[in-house]
Amino acid sequence: MKKNLLSLLFALLIPLLACAQNRPRVSVLGDSYSTFQGYIPEGNEAWYYTPVDTSRTDVDNVTQTWWWQVINQAGCLIEKNDSYSGATVSYHGYDNQDYSARSFITRLPRLGSPDIILIFGGTNDDWAGAELGEYQYDHFTQADFYTYRPALAYLCQQAKERYPNVKILFIINSELRKGIVESTKVICSHYSIPYIELKDIDKKLNHPTVKGMKAIAQQVLEFINK
Repeated sequence: MKKNLLSLLFALLIPLLACAQNRPRVSVLGDSYSTFQGYIPEGNEAWYYTPVDTSRTDVDNVTQTWWWQVINQAGCLIEKNDSYSGATVSYHGYDNQDYSARSFITRLPRLGSPDIILIFGGTNDDWAGAELGEYQYDHFTQADFYTYRPALAYLCQQAKERYPNVKILFIINSELRKGIVESTKVICSHYSIPYIELKDIDKKLNHPTVKGMKAIAQQVLEFINK
């Protein structure tokens, strides 16, 4: 009897495992907007956490984050979320500090083996006052990465080379300065990386609220479904 029950359970699990293996795996590369304590690598700073500080945000559960909603509603699985609060695409940080250790370029190799990569960046480059620099697509040096355009170009180039046949989407925050937005569009287009520019995102202390998270998820899902 016990043997028969185990056989039955095993038979039921096989299609479930096969179904899970066929679901696309998504990795997220982001900044504070994509963090949640316990769901990012140890040592990465989080903006969203529990117990929630209501003076900062009303987001108190990981299921309220934009990326959780996208992955769940699209029927995907999470591969990696390497997001870091305050992170910049470039190496230029706040108060002219060197942010190379937390930059998007540095964290790009840590995304596992995804089928889809969602990159949500550029916000802190804007807020930290990073210079745009020149459009540049080859012969990069470390010094180039302290300006936004060369850093983003290198990030896109490396993403395409390191993750061949992986679908990549770049998400552009709302309310960023024109230079950052236009530069992102130009560089993503150069590397044939689709991008979405967010609109009308509800925020508190410049970070998405529960309402804002839902709006981000809806706009990303609508873009993907197109």
